[in-house]
Amino acid sequence: QVQLVESGGGLVQPGGSLRLSCAVSGRTFSTVAIGWFRQAPGQERQFVAAISRGGSSTSYADSVKGRFTISRDNAKNTVYLQIDSLKPEDTAVYYCAADFTRRFVLSRDQYDVWGQGTQVTVSS
Repeated sequence: QVQLVESGGGLVQPGGSLRLSCAVSGRTFSTVAIGWFRQAPGQERQFVAAISRGGSSTSYADSVKGRFTISRDNAKNTVYLQIDSLKPEDTAVYYCAADFTRRFVLSRDQYDVWGQGTQVTVSS
């Protein structure tokens, strides 16, 4: 059974940084496309970033371009989301998701498995 486990969230001041991790088990990691999404209270889950199976392709939401960086370490079965210059509006639960059939996925509805999420709170 495939499992995704997010970690690295927390409380950080505006302008700070965090690195979120998404550990994947139960599947050959190099065959899995990964996306990060976030959901703030009362809002829909929104796309943040995605990375292709081999890591050669990435995509970001306009609101995070230049501040967020997605990467993957296939040897550790882990995808990372480096978040810099955090803003209060980045406060949300961050989820990673996996797709097993496509090389690169941007649509929330196409992902097959989701993690439980990790809370990121940006506040002074």
